[in-house]
Amino acid sequence: MSSNATRSNVDAKPENEAERHASIHDETIGHGNTPAAWTCVLIMIVGAGISSVGFIIASVLWFCIGLGVIALGLVVGFIMKKAGYGVGGSKLSNSGH
Repeated sequence: MSSNATRSNVDAKPENEAERHASIHDETIGHGNTPAAWTCVLIMIVGAGISSVGFIIASVLWFCIGLGVIALGLVVGFIMKKAGYGVGGSKLSNSGH
């Protein structure tokens, strides 16, 4: 196999700087900077803390309560997303998010 065949694909560059920049940012990626995502993550962090303490003190009850709080965080985040507080949600369209 010739090394020139593979190098020609690697050396292909966009015609101008604007084209290269545009190709990187063509699609908006929702990083989750929304009230639904923040609420979901904060509830899940609390649940992880509860579970961690339950694990350290060897309490199955507190460990399971923490897991339940983590599951509750997922449900709350999903409900808030459906209510319009997620990425592209109707409640956030005019607020600059």
